[in-house]
Amino acid sequence: MADRRLLALGGLLALVTALFLLWGVRAPYGFILSLRAEKLFALILVGAATGAATVIFQTVAANRLLTPGIVGFDALFVFIQTGLVMALGGIGFSALPAMPKFLAEAACLTAAAMALFGTLFRKGAEDIIRMILTGVILGVLLRGLAGFAQRLLEPSEFAVVQQASIASFNTVDDGQAGIAAAVLTLALLAAWRMAPALDAAALGRTKARTLGLDHNRLVLAALGIVALLVSVSTALVGPVTFLGLLAASLAHAALRAHRHAVLIPAAALIGAAILVAGQTVFERVLGLQSALAIVVEFAGGLLFLALVLRRQPA
Repeated sequence: MADRRLLALGGLLALVTALFLLWGVRAPYGFILSLRAEKLFALILVGAATGAATVIFQTVAANRLLTPGIVGFDALFVFIQTGLVMALGGIGFSALPAMPKFLAEAACLTAAAMALFGTLFRKGAEDIIRMILTGVILGVLLRGLAGFAQRLLEPSEFAVVQQASIASFNTVDDGQAGIAAAVLTLALLAAWRMAPALDAAALGRTKARTLGLDHNRLVLAALGIVALLVSVSTALVGPVTFLGLLAASLAHAALRAHRHAVLIPAAALIGAAILVAGQTVFERVLGLQSALAIVVEFAGGLLFLALVLRRQPA
């Protein structure tokens, strides 16, 4: 049954993809389709990576209310943009080569996440809650520092920071997308191969260890994959914090299964479908170009509140 629903999700993604590419297309067809295909590629990459990363993160954290962005990925990204604008000015920031900037940001985000995970995991994977709380506090600190720095900027420079800090799929470079596709595909394959071990990890640390699983090593490896997925997708288009929560929650609701071999691809398909469908509505129906990330954050925030309020106290 779960496999059939997974196929249905694949069909849904194919449908919204066709709508995005073909709705309202006019001559010159080749040029317009090529532009739409570039944006579609980025939408699918980011949606799939974010959805899969959230399922893995929720499993190792043993909590379906969490999303990887909660440990400060988005705050660090905004802090980096603010620091670059302060150091280089708005014109200097705009003149930065796109490819080196993308690679440096992806490396910085990944290194920061792994430093956090590695430092706090020296006592073992039972420190997962301490790691999450530390990430939340660091995120608050970075947001505060970025907000303070932004108050010192000129209005034109502040506008540059605001634009750079909101996820946008309109200006994704082909070279960046190609590198991101290679990295994210390898990470998703590694996550899928890890699915049986994640099934055991979902039973809890004690039960997983009785089954012969090296729980600490698995959790650190899983968090490394999460860091890579979220870092590369964030560096590519910007932060979309609550997209993963939407995708993971819908995947659990649609499949009603516990096997990560189907949950991970399901969340990836749903995350991609959400972004593609949302961008289709905003561009073809509402005529807007850059508000999708804000609406996804709003919907994800509402879902987070609903999940918290529905949760029964222990």
